[in-house]
Amino acid sequence: MAHSPPAGWRVGADVGGTFTDVVALGPGGRIVPMKVLSTPPAFGEGVVTATTAAVQAAGVTAAEVTGMLHGTTVATNAILEKDGAVTALVTTAGFRDVLELGRLRRPTLYDLGWTKPAPLVPRRRRFEVDGRIHADSTVEPAASPGRIARVAEEIRGSDAASVAVCLVNSHLRADEERRIAAELGRLLPGVYVTASVDLGAEPGEFERTSTAVVNSYVGPTVQDYLTVLERDLVTAGVTAPLLVMQSGGGLLDAEKVGRRPVEIIESGPAAGVTAVAALARAMDLPGVVAFDMGGTTAKASLIEDGSPFVSADYEVGGGMNVARGLGSGAGYPVRAPSIDIAEIGAGGGSIVRTDAAGALHVGPSSAGSRPGPAAYGNGGERPTLTDANVVLGYLNPEAIAGGRVRIHPDLAAKALAGVAAELGAGVPETARGAYDVAVSGMTTAVKAVTSERGRDPRETTMVAFGGAGPLYSAALARELGIGTVVVPTHPGLFSALGLLVADIERHASAAHDPDRADATAVGDEFDRLAAVVEAELRSAAADREVVVERFLDLRYRGQRFELRAPVPSGPLDEAALAAAREWFHAEHRRTYGRRGPDELVEIVTLRVVGRVGAGVRLDDALAAPLPPAAPETRRRCFFDGREVDVPVVGRAALDATPRTGPLVVEDMDSTTLVPPGATAHRDQLNNIVISWSRP
Repeated sequence: MAHSPPAGWRVGADVGGTFTDVVALGPGGRIVPMKVLSTPPAFGEGVVTATTAAVQAAGVTAAEVTGMLHGTTVATNAILEKDGAVTALVTTAGFRDVLELGRLRRPTLYDLGWTKPAPLVPRRRRFEVDGRIHADSTVEPAASPGRIARVAEEIRGSDAASVAVCLVNSHLRADEERRIAAELGRLLPGVYVTASVDLGAEPGEFERTSTAVVNSYVGPTVQDYLTVLERDLVTAGVTAPLLVMQSGGGLLDAEKVGRRPVEIIESGPAAGVTAVAALARAMDLPGVVAFDMGGTTAKASLIEDGSPFVSADYEVGGGMNVARGLGSGAGYPVRAPSIDIAEIGAGGGSIVRTDAAGALHVGPSSAGSRPGPAAYGNGGERPTLTDANVVLGYLNPEAIAGGRVRIHPDLAAKALAGVAAELGAGVPETARGAYDVAVSGMTTAVKAVTSERGRDPRETTMVAFGGAGPLYSAALARELGIGTVVVPTHPGLFSALGLLVADIERHASAAHDPDRADATAVGDEFDRLAAVVEAELRSAAADREVVVERFLDLRYRGQRFELRAPVPSGPLDEAALAAAREWFHAEHRRTYGRRGPDELVEIVTLRVVGRVGAGVRLDDALAAPLPPAAPETRRRCFFDGREVDVPVVGRAALDATPRTGPLVVEDMDSTTLVPPGATAHRDQLNNIVISWSRP
């Protein structure tokens, strides 16, 4: 990462289910935060409103914004709400039902009522072309122009607004699939067309088909959203190029995102993990659990040696993502780089309820931003975790978000009273029960990225952020045996900060022929892929250095799953391949408990990642002087079945001397809870560091 920040102001805008967060970063590391309620379904309106407000608060003009960076959930929402484009699929004759056949995977082994998710493209809109790409890469016969024309006419009659093209074995002959896709694009003007090989020319018919379908399904929605957002930003005076966070943690320009929207499905969560990775490098933390809790979900990710785990594929649309390996199958496979994030439906807006047996539950349903929690006074009547925190005294009883959101404690207590009556308990006891249930559920997400990877969470540090994360992090960490929690500056806006420090990034991959495993052949293919990403990145940032990293997806022969091994830069020789195999053996033993012999290791895929650094240091921005703290106050909080008089302070009131809990630390964008038995101090980067003696 470069050490000198670029001239002008950079603006990061992250859209969540409840709030839209914007951070403007200026010369000298000056940060201007802004937080507004999200504006569904037109989420771009909140982005423009918050950006304009942040620029005005900074005392500069919109023309001084030199970087506009965005994390969005628009692609995710299109899948979850099933309101993407009407999509058609074109494939090789005989392969019309690949989406239905899929893989033999189910997320719950003993749930007899579970059914597979319905394909995004129903059978009546799947069309076959003649011609066949064979396993030896020969094409015999080629798809005929007449048949392509008839398929185009059938697609026109199906009212499809989008088309995905995926031929069997097209990873071996990408030119043939691109020919058909281009012809369909010519015959169907205005229809969005995706060729699967343009997203990744890799083996795996089902995964490649599913990825192409998802891309076409969300493509028109994402294109329309970004087009309108760019137009409205220009109208507001912001003419800087719009860059969007990808699921893998890098930025991509809006025009390319419009063609490859499948790469931004986990855009918002990736931004937060990117910020934590930068903080981990600044603090020299070897193992970090990033814990992000917002209005609708809680997420966890593991970062080792300053880098997050990046998966080559994942699933979308299957609800909360905590499944791994054999537990997958609830959603639609997507083969695109994505930071490995486990997610559950527990956020500040999550509904607190009881089931038919009288047990207390939290989420996954959420009150969102409209009407939001009952305490907001916007008409919400169902109790949420935010209402529970207001009743417990953990949240300010007057206002949050810098005074922009008024709080009504009476409405919060009224909303929880119904659940309390069903449980036969008091309102404070019910509120604390909801808090504890949420903590218990969130341990699942953390274990999914630590112990299920062969990592001991007790050997990590937790970095907590998001609007609600610092309220729950200490209790969650203690439950997992994690000894230290770090709450960075601007925790509720930390994902937006991640946008500011993210690199511009481009990925490329290619399937590997197992018969050509020598270093020369692998090196030549790496060089070809590197040239592709370097050319694209130089067109986006001609004045900055492009750094290329190389990876090999390796597995033991007969396995279904791969592990990604890093390959050092420089000329590739047999020693470098041997080092990659040894890394794979060690990681396989760490993850699965065993290792095999060298002769069983096979290369599945070659990958390169090209990056252009942001030129921004996160530690410079976080270490900037804090505004003076408001005078210390006190309020009644509920701990261990009783009310306790607790000090309430601002972050600036803390210093290097540990202060014993219970303690409430209020920021503009979040509240940190230091429970009894824990201590908190402020370090040189203005982080709140919570710790306690390990049990």
